[in-house]
Amino acid sequence: MGIFGSASGKQVDDFARGLVNEVFRLRPPEGKAGAGNPGVSLKNLEQKVDALFDTATAFRKEHKLGVYKKARLANTFRWEMKERGYDDSFTEMITEKLVVAVSKKD
Repeated sequence: MGIFGSASGKQVDDFARGLVNEVFRLRPPEGKAGAGNPGVSLKNLEQKVDALFDTATAFRKEHKLGVYKKARLANTFRWEMKERGYDDSFTEMITEKLVVAVSKKD
């Protein structure tokens, strides 16, 4: 595996935005939930996020992401979470989980 991987930067960014869209669907930030749709509980969210990040692991394997693309994925994810209105502590916690998921050795 090289340091860049086979995915383009746009592919990595689009994938990161898709992950954020899914997190947003599961549990919108405080004050942004739709009427009658508070999202899943935090405990249930952790399980769903773990499953969601399994797709990130598969994406990493499929595209043989290198160091730079893994960093790009995490940074795009982090900034999208902030743009959506998630607080800093939640954003950092969930971004760290993403980094661990895509950094695991197989």
